[in-house]
Amino acid sequence: MQDHVLVLVQVLILLGIANGTPIFAKWLLGQHFDAALDGGLKFSDGRPLFGASKTVRGLVLAIGCTAFAATLFGFEWITGAGLAAASMLGDLLSSFTKRRLGLRAHSQAFGLDQVPESLLPLLLLQQHLGLGGGDIAIIVAAFIVLELLLSRLLFKLHVRDRPY
Repeated sequence: MQDHVLVLVQVLILLGIANGTPIFAKWLLGQHFDAALDGGLKFSDGRPLFGASKTVRGLVLAIGCTAFAATLFGFEWITGAGLAAASMLGDLLSSFTKRRLGLRAHSQAFGLDQVPESLLPLLLLQQHLGLGGGDIAIIVAAFIVLELLLSRLLFKLHVRDRPY
């Protein structure tokens, strides 16, 4: 039981690393290496595919940092890389959806901003990590709460541009 709770906490931390790395990369590197993942492409509705805030730098660093952190927890690096890649895919799906809804980059959409990037990797790695449905619900709920709290803290520390 204790080992299982530890795994849940470690997975939550890895989700935080995957989603926090692009924020810290922007803060540390500014506009250096910030090529947009969508290359500025527009969808058929004339809006950006994802938007300029989704960068190659963020994707690469999220995957690399999470893969490294996973090894510190005793997971294989590929588990961390897969978790981060799936989390970033969830984030891209969220951004794509927000653009279709006419919401600007960085606009707040509670749930849509947190659920895809936490739920998708958990569903994809459910068997590998030995997670049950209840475990996934707990991690997603914890991720939402922590994301909201940490976003406000990082805004106050001038790491984020917005408090959400």
